[in-house]
Amino acid sequence: MVMGSLATVDLETYFRNLVVGEKMERGAIADWKDIPVELLLRIVSLVDARTVITVAGVCTGWRDAICAGLTHLSLSWCKEHMNNLVLSLAPKFTKLQVLTLRQNRPQLEDEAVITVANNCHDLRDLDLSKSFKLTDHSLYALALGCPFLSKLTISGCSAFSDVTLSYLTSVCRNLKSLNLCGCVKAASDNALKAIAENCSQLQTLVLGWCEGVTDVGVMSLALGCPDLRALDLCDCVLITDESVIALANRCHHLRSLGLYYCKNITDRAMYSLAANCRVKSKHDLWKMVGASYSNNSSSSKEEGLMNLNISQCTALTSPAVQAVCDTFPALHTCSRRHSLIISGCLSLTSVHCACALQAHREGRRVSSQAH
Repeated sequence: MVMGSLATVDLETYFRNLVVGEKMERGAIADWKDIPVELLLRIVSLVDARTVITVAGVCTGWRDAICAGLTHLSLSWCKEHMNNLVLSLAPKFTKLQVLTLRQNRPQLEDEAVITVANNCHDLRDLDLSKSFKLTDHSLYALALGCPFLSKLTISGCSAFSDVTLSYLTSVCRNLKSLNLCGCVKAASDNALKAIAENCSQLQTLVLGWCEGVTDVGVMSLALGCPDLRALDLCDCVLITDESVIALANRCHHLRSLGLYYCKNITDRAMYSLAANCRVKSKHDLWKMVGASYSNNSSSSKEEGLMNLNISQCTALTSPAVQAVCDTFPALHTCSRRHSLIISGCLSLTSVHCACALQAHREGRRVSSQAH
């Protein structure tokens, strides 16, 4: 159940009703202020962030319990005054591990992020999307105060520099997910070299619309981050086949690759993907086809590429892309499970996924039985 923002008197009634009949080892709860900490935190986990903040103001006991036990908080609902709210809450909620500060319009300033960094040292997951006002002071503070970061989303934070991002990666070496979409200044080849050198556990990297990225940076990533699972290079117009070949040769766990508008990509890259990430045996291949075709299958158990975006890669030809599609049955051109995206490539209209092949064979079998 999710509850909206309530007045304190309503909260008292609400929580009293929740614990009516709740029995403890030493008897029934006599008063709403006697709710055990574990039960209070369990209840709080069911309500929205605005209500959590209100609940923390009911009494000193509740405030202390919530401040000591709250690990996840999202303030993305805050349309105004988010900066002041963060300044107020960060010194209280010091046990936060996941903090979402995604904004529709820029509100956050460096002072708020610095306060988070100075107080929330256990932070693992931070989302600062669209924080256009933030500068390198914020990144530097996060590096000093939040060394355990494993997921950082700074998409749209266009003021960050590659020097400070490189420094952050030298401290936050546990990074597994990094979203740099639109961070044109930060996502340079030098920064990618630093990421490759410092963050060998990296699994997800978004570089969409970072037009300065070249083969030098991507090839460094392929060498230094062999566990990459998802890489978005959409609109990285300078990369060529060399980047994809390096990824195919080194990143054998790659599951998702975005190459939208990478017009320098040719058939050579596609054949490299097919050759170097190939399913081990024909038996495994058809086992995967059956799993993909079944509604009850779990995609997490499939191997190889599961998502590939080659929209607007107009140099590609149908045989090369079909080779990739044949190698990875989890890639689908059918509308039901659209994971091989080829829009804008008129030469690829004949490419079909494993579902189409399976359906065609089933159709032929039914037809032959009817005759």
